Amino acid sequence: MLRPPAPLVLASASPRRLDLLRQAGVEPAVEPADVDETSPPGATPESLAVGLARTKAQEVAAGHAGEDLVVLGADTVVVVDGRILGKPTDADDAARMLSALSGRTHHVVTGVALVDARTGRTVDGLARTDVRMRHLDAEEVAAYVATGEPLDKAGAYGIQGLAAVFVEGIEGDYTNVVGLPLPLVDVLLRQLDGPA
Repeated sequence: MLRPPAPLVLASASPRRLDLLRQAGVEPAVEPADVDETSPPGATPESLAVGLARTKAQEVAAGHAGEDLVVLGADTVVVVDGRILGKPTDADDAARMLSALSGRTHHVVTGVALVDARTGRTVDGLARTDVRMRHLDAEEVAAYVATGEPLDKAGAYGIQGLAAVFVEGIEGDYTNVVGLPLPLVDVLLRQLDGPA
């Protein structure tokens, strides 16, 4: 069970992140951040995920300066062959991503940032999980893309949804692959509540 030191605001429109927080006993306010998620040249997956998480949390916290609440920002990317796969731009892009992941192990990287809106104090961290996907044939990819499920997900799949049957194994935190690494959130909440 998560125990935020103050009311929590989720700086994300992700229903999966909201569900995970609810499963952990927290009912956050939801206030999606409006930030440019384009990957800057030379960004590593890790720096991109943590940087975007921090930017999202700080943007929302700025609108609540001085208030007794905590803002949570997160950003998830999928990495294969050193390439960052964000959310697909369309169905063709989703099919390309799934074909690139087929029969391989890839990495899911999520940056998490927490901002105390009263003090401006920020803590952040990173989770990484390795995911092994079985071989997918073209028909499977087309059928999955046609469901629409992959279109709003990094790497074009949801492990907690229809694509669960594609995943042969994971090494690391399952909640990270869903989109919000709860063990890391717990650690960061404790850091935020501790001495600066």
